Amino acid sequence: MRTTGDRIRHTLGFEIIGLLIFAPLATVAFGYNMFEMGTMAVVGSIVATVWNYIYNLLFDHAMLRLRGSVRKTTLIRVFHACLFEGGLLLFFLPIIAWYLAISLWDAFTMGMAMSVFYLVYAFVYNLIYDKVFPVPEPAQLS
Repeated sequence: MRTTGDRIRHTLGFEIIGLLIFAPLATVAFGYNMFEMGTMAVVGSIVATVWNYIYNLLFDHAMLRLRGSVRKTTLIRVFHACLFEGGLLLFFLPIIAWYLAISLWDAFTMGMAMSVFYLVYAFVYNLIYDKVFPVPEPAQLS
């Protein structure tokens, strides 16, 4: 499994790169000013960072228990990304509605658009991250 330091590097890299891409795109896509979208992006990043660490730790433990390995197939990566985004949406939806003073439906629509962006981004980021920082092979028993 990954070390705590590796998980922190993964999470921080994911959030920083995601913020740099998402905030300007969201400003254009949703018609709010950069301050509002920047604030939403930072709050979302904090929520996502905490969720990312907890979720990936739980997911890896579940994979280890169920499959005996934390290596992910493409299908497992798709499931992993969808489940992550669904959980994040549940946490973040009320914050969007409250901060932007919009209905839960409008927040849901915005949240779904954010989820699609981050779903694709998470898949690509994790694929690249695993190539650059592969999971170490378990030590062989003698």
